[in-house]
Amino acid sequence: MTEHAGTPVAALRRSHTQLAALVGGLSATAIEGPSYASEWTIAQVLSHLGSGAEIGLLAVAAARAGDEPPAQDALEAVWDRWNAKSPADQAADCPGADRRLVEALEAIGPDEAGGLTFHIGPMELDTTGYARLRLAEHAVHVWDVAVMGDPAATVDEVAVDQLMEVLPMLAGFVGRSTGEARRVRVTTTGPDQDLLLDVGADSLRLGPWDGGDEPARLLSSAEALLRLVYGRLDPAHTPASVETSGVGLDDLRALFPGF
Repeated sequence: MTEHAGTPVAALRRSHTQLAALVGGLSATAIEGPSYASEWTIAQVLSHLGSGAEIGLLAVAAARAGDEPPAQDALEAVWDRWNAKSPADQAADCPGADRRLVEALEAIGPDEAGGLTFHIGPMELDTTGYARLRLAEHAVHVWDVAVMGDPAATVDEVAVDQLMEVLPMLAGFVGRSTGEARRVRVTTTGPDQDLLLDVGADSLRLGPWDGGDEPARLLSSAEALLRLVYGRLDPAHTPASVETSGVGLDDLRALFPGF
């Protein structure tokens, strides 16, 4: 086992390997065709990941040097350069940029990792937190590409295991109450968790099950729950194993419109 085994960095390495294999098998037609992210082609998804990797390298360098995070004009220059690439070049250049970020994170030893601070918008993250943040978009965007060629594709199980750590925070950030208060007990497998989706008239929270009343239930794999929160559990991509009682899946989908 490497020193990063079982960490978000290891999960990110695995997700990168999957991305590189996917890109290597794409035709020119597929690259310019739609991704699951409705507003982006596959090339644009790859451009987003590639530019994000370059910005991540700037963030790693700043954190290791103890410098200020990259300025907005530096970020915009990266985005402009990637947006100007042809679809073929966006696809061709993405895996290399992505690999360099993974290697930079892998190069941070355990003694150094705990002392680094990554400034991402209003957040201050340690190395683990930053790697998990990158994984949170990376693994799902890999799915956005993979599912266009394989409707049965799933988000990688190793990434899911890592992202369940931050799913409650993410759900609270992206979820939107539809105005109807409800409590849903959410039981997942892979990993096994017992959670409460507590929806108020104008609030939404996902957290540990509190042992209270359970007028509604959702039984789901953790992977399907993750995609629900990301707005990627439409009827065509919902496993038959997902079960509800006292609440409809469409009601739950409406809480998470996607991003």
